[in-house]
Amino acid sequence: MASLRPLDPSLAVAPSARPRRGLAAPVPLGGAAGASSVRRRSGVAAPGRRGFSCRAGSPASAAERTKEKKGIKPVQLRVCLDHQVKFGEHVGIIGSTKEVGSWKSQVEMEWTPDGWVCQLDLPGETLLEFKFVIFSKEGKEKIWEDGDNRAVDLPKDGAFDIICHWNRTKEPLDLLGTPEVKLSGGADKVIGKDASVSGNIALEEIGNISVAGDGYLTPELESSKFGGLWQGTDTVFMRSNEHGNKESERKWDTTGLGAVPLKLVEGDKVSRNWWRKLELVRGLVSESVDDQSRLEALTYSAVYLKWIYTGQIPCFEDGGHHRPNKHAEISREIFRVIERIYYGKNTSAQDLLLIRKIHPCLPSFKSEFTASVPLTRIRDIAHRNDIPHELKQEIKHTIQNKLHRNAGPEDLIATEAMLARITKTPGEYSEAFVEQFKIFYSELKDFFNAGSLLEQVQSIKESLSESALEALASFVKTKKNLDQREDAKDLDKNGGIHVLLKTLQSLSSLRSFLMKGLESGLRNDAPDAAIAMRQKWRLCEIGLEDYSFVLLSRYINALEALGGPASLAQGLDRDRNTSIWGDALEALAIGINQVSFSGWKPEECIAIGNELLSWKQKGLSETEGSEDGKYIWALRLKATLDRTRRLTEEYSEALLSIFPEKVEVLGKALGIPENSVRTYTEAEIRAGIIFQVSKLCTVLLKATRAVLGSSVWDVLVPGVAHGALIQVERIVPGSLPSSIKDPVVLVVNKADGDEEVKAAGNNIVGVILLQELPHLSHLGVRARQEKVVFVTCEDDDTIANVRLLEGKHVRLGASSTSVDLSVVSNEDGSAAISSDPSSGGNLFARELPEEFSPPLAIDMSLDVFKPKSYTSGVHVMSGVLELSEASIESSGAKAAACGTLSVLASLSNKVYNDQGIPAAFRVPAGAVIPFGSMEDSLKKSGSLESYTKLLERIEAAQIENGELDSLSSELQAMVSLLSPSKEIIESLKNTFDQNVRLIVRSTANVEDLAGMSAAGLYESIPNVSLSDPSSFGAAVGQVWASLYTRRAVLSRRAAGVPQKDAKMAILVQEMLQPDLSFVLHTVSPSDHDPKLVEAEVAPGLGETLASGTRGTPWRLSCDKFDGRVTTLAFANFSEEMVVLTSGPADGEVVRLTVDYSKQPLSVDATFRGQFGQRLAAIGQYLEQKFGSAQDVEGCLVGKDIFIVQSRPQP
Repeated sequence: MASLRPLDPSLAVAPSARPRRGLAAPVPLGGAAGASSVRRRSGVAAPGRRGFSCRAGSPASAAERTKEKKGIKPVQLRVCLDHQVKFGEHVGIIGSTKEVGSWKSQVEMEWTPDGWVCQLDLPGETLLEFKFVIFSKEGKEKIWEDGDNRAVDLPKDGAFDIICHWNRTKEPLDLLGTPEVKLSGGADKVIGKDASVSGNIALEEIGNISVAGDGYLTPELESSKFGGLWQGTDTVFMRSNEHGNKESERKWDTTGLGAVPLKLVEGDKVSRNWWRKLELVRGLVSESVDDQSRLEALTYSAVYLKWIYTGQIPCFEDGGHHRPNKHAEISREIFRVIERIYYGKNTSAQDLLLIRKIHPCLPSFKSEFTASVPLTRIRDIAHRNDIPHELKQEIKHTIQNKLHRNAGPEDLIATEAMLARITKTPGEYSEAFVEQFKIFYSELKDFFNAGSLLEQVQSIKESLSESALEALASFVKTKKNLDQREDAKDLDKNGGIHVLLKTLQSLSSLRSFLMKGLESGLRNDAPDAAIAMRQKWRLCEIGLEDYSFVLLSRYINALEALGGPASLAQGLDRDRNTSIWGDALEALAIGINQVSFSGWKPEECIAIGNELLSWKQKGLSETEGSEDGKYIWALRLKATLDRTRRLTEEYSEALLSIFPEKVEVLGKALGIPENSVRTYTEAEIRAGIIFQVSKLCTVLLKATRAVLGSSVWDVLVPGVAHGALIQVERIVPGSLPSSIKDPVVLVVNKADGDEEVKAAGNNIVGVILLQELPHLSHLGVRARQEKVVFVTCEDDDTIANVRLLEGKHVRLGASSTSVDLSVVSNEDGSAAISSDPSSGGNLFARELPEEFSPPLAIDMSLDVFKPKSYTSGVHVMSGVLELSEASIESSGAKAAACGTLSVLASLSNKVYNDQGIPAAFRVPAGAVIPFGSMEDSLKKSGSLESYTKLLERIEAAQIENGELDSLSSELQAMVSLLSPSKEIIESLKNTFDQNVRLIVRSTANVEDLAGMSAAGLYESIPNVSLSDPSSFGAAVGQVWASLYTRRAVLSRRAAGVPQKDAKMAILVQEMLQPDLSFVLHTVSPSDHDPKLVEAEVAPGLGETLASGTRGTPWRLSCDKFDGRVTTLAFANFSEEMVVLTSGPADGEVVRLTVDYSKQPLSVDATFRGQFGQRLAAIGQYLEQKFGSAQDVEGCLVGKDIFIVQSRPQP
């Protein structure tokens, strides 16, 4: 959120770093005797306050992609295009030299809220011809500028800017020289080259601005960052009270507004001045009563305040006389409210993000500003006798009177402009006058909380403990040391990276002290002085977060200068050098720590940080167990990096859920320029520290993939599919139009893991999912059963190329070693889309690691239990069956298999494989409520006739008109109200201890069959107890009702099973408290190698693994015959599901954040190998006993392995 803090040259970052959040308004001065006006100069910003800045995009900027010609000092050319495009479109520059693509390929420019920017290193004394193009990464078409080529003669050397406008190809291209700025630390730095700064970051003292005669702030002054963000009207110096009133030009549109925005807009119409607008915000945030209304109020308040502070919502005088103490008092009330929300029990992460954007927009309420007559120095200045009368009048009427009647953000802009004017020519005005005006300017910055970062932290020294003071001193020292270094691309020399990391570390330490101090919350009886100091603390820690953005950006640039991902990968391959990796992991961990301090999923951030530092400390070894040490180190790191990327994506998704619609609504209602509305959300996403975390994570992921030699593809179900490529958001019934009858290959954005492919359409033959997914999730298992080719991909470049093929007929070929996606004609299937030799003529062909052996036939002759299809002729029984009594006819295949498992478990203690590994396992105690029990309950409730009629109607119910959904909901509502009889409850009490925790599981006659696994299709309710018969009965009713979910009905319809034939029994088992849960396939699902078992393992309950949680499991492969265990992947689920033994038995589970640096399966190679071998021995034993490949579910409790289910493997 924009604040009033000044720009700091020492915080300047490279062009690929932080975006500006507003137009940069330069402050040239009018020195005329009459009323003067401060105006923009064709979009050219003041030194250190450019009108454009580069977004945080690809770590390799355009400048870094060009090379300096030998013997020729390059021209550094910064190209700015003042133009905006639609969301999702990009702008590139293409031209005559190789640095701009030699007219073959464009160089992508960086987005900012004000236009597009790129920086080029070009050979001197060259004629450069170029044009701009608009393109989309999802399409091949380019939109070229109209007219002739642009042309510019480059000088021998130097740094220059050019500013262009779309389609104005004949406009003059003036090379604007870049001034040099001397930093406070003493090192010369070309600020024009790297001056893209944080929207929240204050600038330090400008030591020397060598600008001759263009009317900007003179040496040793410190400018408010409003000069770079202000988008309001130009300052006009007046000599009377005849102020122009431009408010009549504003228009408000309240059409269709909801309650909160309507209140804000109607209030803004009658609130001309700043304090009334602040009062509007106070009312909004104070009156929100529930979570949703609070989030809405905070969102609109944050957006509204930002537009005020950038001048897009102007403030005017309204005839009243309210000194700045009025504003300070309102600010204090707002601060009180949002600080209490910040540490409230029900405060969401989104609430915290918004509150942090509001804080910098509030003025200070220190005692000197809540005094009855604050900021009086300007009155004395305006009445001095040592300055010209005209100047006194301008100060009085433009600053003093306005400030004391109706202060507003524009007063700081006017004061800065006046200060620049009176210091332009040394000696023109008396030193005493100038000195007093400087002091007033400092006071005004303090009122607007616009001080520099160092000024802010220095202002809280008196309130810090001794240890915090040491942290502050360390930060100031390391920062000054860093400021004396060369720019970011030279940080790799002379220990610069080490200094930068030390600065990051000291910053994090200081911020940690501040956050701990703020955690105590705001007491109701806190004195005003304490509240004012708390505001200073809050702004300091926000400023430190912003500065961490800059430091991390500089580190990324330095890392790219060292060679980026390629250098990282080569170092590890060549000499197993992890020092550069250590620095990168340290920087990423500190970045994640800053995200944690800001309140975004702090437990997740802490876990990720612990993992990164643990993998750094663990380092490389030659081997881990029997596996290559480098490969395992990189594979483990990749899991954490994928987890980090997921965290950053969730942050972006949160902002996208908060801002776009509300910004558009409020912007339209208040008449905000369309450009500001359109770019608001993207600017917010790219302006936070988490964006730099995402950039660094991307660099490390690319390097890690290179080390592993891994593909961008992951194959869940191999095979070949032909069909039209169609993009959908999710796999749900109705996502495909019913008019599409031909075969389809789906490109799917998101999945939960428990969907069913064919339920969305019987014509789906292939799926490309654009996120990670466990291989043995319910979705993966069902796709395998339905023979749908299924692959996943998360590489942005590959995804962009895949999207290009939408609507085309494609061939998707997937095997254990490669994925091939190509365009084919419907006639001959021969047209490939790429001639890339590395991919065999196909852009999407990528080799996968050799993980599996060719198939080897073995004899599986022992047939204990082999259900092949459902039977409608079930045996209806009453009462409760022991697990050993369960049969397919009475209880379904799942319960019958558990009964068989209980028998096999008793024999397994004596079974060992050829390597002497025991196949021992246990089965939890259980009982069965057989088929017919649900119908008995329907009969007793008097609902059987209605139920039968609904069942008949749903058989042929239509999907399109909503009939099926309605009947499904009606059936579920009816059945969920049922519960088992008292006799059944009493019988179960004879089997289980009354206080033991139980799980209520489905066991239907249409699941766990060969050809119909229905994995995860029906409910299981954990954590219930017979001590609460009501809750237990409700859980049974829920499982019965799951027989009639929309998905279940459509699944049976697709399989040709009449709805009336589907029956549900209930399997009741003792609830386990697993350390790990697993799904085990006894034949490799990727390449059908019968020698290999493959397991996917997750922490906690198996539900984490089966569906609903983003992330990946541990994947282990083990050879049945030689016991060799191969680690295929490390887990990175953010949470595990557990049942707390001390909590209520209410059918609920608890989600706990997982730290894999403390998980034996991640850090202990011996444990990993032994666990994999035990799973292989058990899997081979069950496969032999059941007579076919098995899909096994189980868990590890202490040292015991429990098997809870075994079904035929699809």
